[in-house]
Amino acid sequence: MDRSIRLTLILLLLVVVLIFGLVVGRQVLLVGNDQPSPPPELSSINAYVYENSRKLAEFELLNEQGETVTRNSLQGKWTFAFVGYTNCPDICPAAMATLRKTDKILPEELPQPEFLLISADPEHDTPQRLKDYVGFFGDDFHGLTGDIETLRALARSMNAVFSHRQVDGERLVEHSGHFTLINPEGEMIAVLQPPHNPEDLAEAYREIYEWARENHPRASQS
Repeated sequence: MDRSIRLTLILLLLVVVLIFGLVVGRQVLLVGNDQPSPPPELSSINAYVYENSRKLAEFELLNEQGETVTRNSLQGKWTFAFVGYTNCPDICPAAMATLRKTDKILPEELPQPEFLLISADPEHDTPQRLKDYVGFFGDDFHGLTGDIETLRALARSMNAVFSHRQVDGERLVEHSGHFTLINPEGEMIAVLQPPHNPEDLAEAYREIYEWARENHPRASQS
């Protein structure tokens, strides 16, 4: 009888040790899984993702409707932003057309982003002019104009620059050619360098969104 009791106690002890081991092992795995995965490596398609998103400069500007907007207006949605101007003869129309094609091929299951033209020539880019220009590309296309120094600071916070110079009496506007991807917290999460390809842009957006959803849930919601 004593031997039977001892055997039962030993078996119970083994069961307790086994359960304890499983619980500890599960906790170790969970702690390991809490470590965020690194951002996707997308340099082959000219996309560079920040592990920690970067805040944009504070601003108060006008959109294409003539409404005052601020940095908070970028929250709650994904946005492809681009510095350019409506009189741009080549780079801007090509870039906007590429974004329009990207918009059309994005899978429906992904959050549908907006596309934002930040004016490098606010002297000529009035809200009405922006409205006529971006409206040609689609309902998801918008523009920002206003104080030139505010626009310049916003561009710098997106790793972009623009400048004006006179050549043979003609005023030229020069500006960066990359796209900036802004997450729903209104922060820069990636830079997409030219040459731009709609398929590559769509793939980069998908991978960045899925990575952000898994590792930064707040910053991926829209």
